[in-house]
Amino acid sequence: MSEEKTTPEIFDPNSTNEMTAKYYDNWSAGYDEEIITELQCSGPRVCAEATVKALDGLSRDQVRIFDVCAGTGLCAEELLKLGFTHIDAVDGSQEMLNLAERKQIYQRIICDFVGINRLDVENDTYDAVVCCGAFAPGHLKEDCLPELIRVVKPGGFIIITFREEYLYIVENYKDKLEPAMARLEDSGLWERVRREVFPEYYADKNGITYVYKVL
Repeated sequence: MSEEKTTPEIFDPNSTNEMTAKYYDNWSAGYDEEIITELQCSGPRVCAEATVKALDGLSRDQVRIFDVCAGTGLCAEELLKLGFTHIDAVDGSQEMLNLAERKQIYQRIICDFVGINRLDVENDTYDAVVCCGAFAPGHLKEDCLPELIRVVKPGGFIIITFREEYLYIVENYKDKLEPAMARLEDSGLWERVRREVFPEYYADKNGITYVYKVL
């Protein structure tokens, strides 16, 4: 996602969940065109490919995946191409989800914010959570991580992909996000499988992907 090409309010670190959802509602009609066609964002594809590696050996048409902050379903479309068929979604923008629903790629769609609140999902439901592009200014914070862990089966995986420089320039992540990940590992809730920086998340911006195994 580009601060240069989208309304800057979307990336306001002081924005409330409701404000951010409204901005995405307004952006939804042009979202796919801008992110994939214009920016050629590789994040959804990279996140999906990391999911394939994490779930190696499992039947792709049997595993259950939860697409967190799913938007219009760009990551799920990549997962579908790779053979995954049991995918659910959660996002705070109803208009983004309306577009995703028309693509008929999700079995269940939940409109809710992702944070410290408990989602309408039972414990240990999914084989994997994917979360692409949702760690950005004014978006997810590290306090959502325990909830992501809760909904994944022991032995399942959490795959997170976003723009790498946000680790260092976003106040909510700088010296906070990776230490929070490490604390959860120290507490025995998950373990890191992979941390990989990759080029051309879009344009000249690097991306980063984390893969964690839930314990």
